[in-house]
Amino acid sequence: MISKSIVILMISEVAIVTGAALIGISAWLGFGLSFLLQSSAYRTAAMLFALVMVICMGIAGMYQIGKCNNLWASFLRLVPAGALAIAVMTLLVMFVPTLPFDEKGLSLVSAFSLAGVTMSRTLFSHSLKNASLRTKILFLGTGAVAKECKDLILESNLERKYEVIGYVPMACEQSTIILNDLILQEKNSLKEIAERYGVNEVVVSVDNRRGGTFPIDELLQCKLHGIKVIDATAFFERELRQIRIDSLQPSWLVFGGGFDQSLFRVACKRTVDIVMSTLLCFLTWPLLLATAAAIYIEDRGPIFYRQERVGLGGVGFMVLKFRSMRKDAESSNKPQWASSNDDRATTVGRFIRKYRIDEIPQIINVLSGDMSFVGPRPERPFFVTKLIEDVQFYDVRHSIKPGITGLAQVRYQYGASVADAIQKLQYDLYYVKNNSLSLDAMILFETLHVVLFGKGAR
Repeated sequence: MISKSIVILMISEVAIVTGAALIGISAWLGFGLSFLLQSSAYRTAAMLFALVMVICMGIAGMYQIGKCNNLWASFLRLVPAGALAIAVMTLLVMFVPTLPFDEKGLSLVSAFSLAGVTMSRTLFSHSLKNASLRTKILFLGTGAVAKECKDLILESNLERKYEVIGYVPMACEQSTIILNDLILQEKNSLKEIAERYGVNEVVVSVDNRRGGTFPIDELLQCKLHGIKVIDATAFFERELRQIRIDSLQPSWLVFGGGFDQSLFRVACKRTVDIVMSTLLCFLTWPLLLATAAAIYIEDRGPIFYRQERVGLGGVGFMVLKFRSMRKDAESSNKPQWASSNDDRATTVGRFIRKYRIDEIPQIINVLSGDMSFVGPRPERPFFVTKLIEDVQFYDVRHSIKPGITGLAQVRYQYGASVADAIQKLQYDLYYVKNNSLSLDAMILFETLHVVLFGKGAR
């Protein structure tokens, strides 16, 4: 599930860059815009450049949650995104000579496009500062879950998105909210409080809903009068792209939406897997040959490494990777987590792990049907057995095929402990619940960003 504001921003920037590209072509050729708008060739060229530019901006991380509303972060990523777009367009012009661009034309189009994106990001950033555009939010509860919500708003800079009206205390829980001025000590009903302050949304952040004190009738009245009501689990899901297992109720998984495993969805995903894997193999075969040669030359050991992993339905399969560790990395026959600066890694191994090159041979697993291109990363049986015992809902991630890349891989560091596994599971649960082709596309964009900048590897 992609944020609506990000979708709107992407569509807006496609239109802005298309217009800026047409202005650049006009300045290059000396033709009027009216002539260019009537020419299908130039319109197509401008739209193609806009699509390439937005894709490159996505790869540079300019559409990540929390990055879009940060003007400085956008500027830092805009120049490399523009450079990548120019490189891609230069290659396209070489292979498609009918495209009406030359070096000077691309330079002018790029300059006007960068100016257009700068303008759109500035307007977007300033619009977020407008208090009238912020959602007024009211939290029910002042306990531990309410404090987590409060901390999330502060740590994730969500104050630009929400105006927190306050926290309504419940008699059944002990207050942990530090800012007492935000606790609303009012005797009115929730609906009356919400209407008085113009609340748009009520978040139920109560530690314990059992007993006769939970105001279910008051929440129903809020909902019937057009005030949105969600629970803390849904709030975390929306803002963090996680399903928090510490506040998750099993009934929420059963009766909530999502978890689409329809035949149509599976067929579409399988088609995309085959196309993407074939394309990746075609584009990277020189890199694969060079990597295989480097691995063999370093220590004359095996090029590939096969290891059992747990896949769909808990069934094991053998995953294929480039070998990145010494031949005797697990001579003790006891599996162990990868660690930062792992001394078992070879010189070549450290490099290919940093840029995820060691994962590319898994396209064989994708083509054979054991894996998908995007999904939860498959784990070893030794760790899975332990994690299923220690971590609630861990087995839910096996209801979908594992992937070469996944949401947890692009949003969280390399897993090296049970605590890391819990954090990554929360992203995996979000993916299993909300899996879609649009979410897969977003993850692939972020994967390219992670690969290009070498983030999160061990």
